[in-house]
Amino acid sequence: MPQPEVNTRRRDRKGGRSKSKPNRRGEPRPRYTVGLPSTVASQVERYAETVDASMSKAIAALVRIGLESQANRKREFFTRLKENLAKDDPKEQDRIVDEFRTLILGR
Repeated sequence: MPQPEVNTRRRDRKGGRSKSKPNRRGEPRPRYTVGLPSTVASQVERYAETVDASMSKAIAALVRIGLESQANRKREFFTRLKENLAKDDPKEQDRIVDEFRTLILGR
């Protein structure tokens, strides 16, 4: 026996269907809930006030900045690694290994 079609869209308070707001590309945005330690939350609040943005936009901006920073650090490291591969200085090689360990492990 065929199953009845189930409507999974939510209705707004007036009884109509609500649509998720599309982003600039017309795709629905994923939504996440995050828990922040109180010290981090207060820092984000101060940042949001400084840039006159909502907490959500401030968190998104800070995450984007952090990811870009991490990518830049990796790019810089590998550029320096390529420059130093030709050198046979053991101290320099040890320093590069320690820097790589710090970059990968975050210590």
